[in-house]
Amino acid sequence: MSIKKQYLKTKPVCKVTFKVEKELAGGADKISLLGDFNDWSENTDEMKKMKDGSFSTTVELESGREYQFRYLAGSNWITEAEADSHVPSGFGDANNAVISL
Repeated sequence: MSIKKQYLKTKPVCKVTFKVEKELAGGADKISLLGDFNDWSENTDEMKKMKDGSFSTTVELESGREYQFRYLAGSNWITEAEADSHVPSGFGDANNAVISL
């Protein structure tokens, strides 16, 4: 998994590219990016399946904030290992990834 940040000079926004590698996708046909920036909606930020079997999506997020997020592959939650930090999700012992912009 990986996260790429690209800060825009013209406005306080960062383009963030999220990627889930094929090995972590577990054969999923669909992976969604869910977070507090999209009200944890499963249908808002569906990731695009790439030719190599990985999944990727890019979203614009306001700079100067922190956002919690996770990936959903079918019924399996995936936590981004390369996030800036992790916090308890409030559901069992699961953690949410945190990105700081």
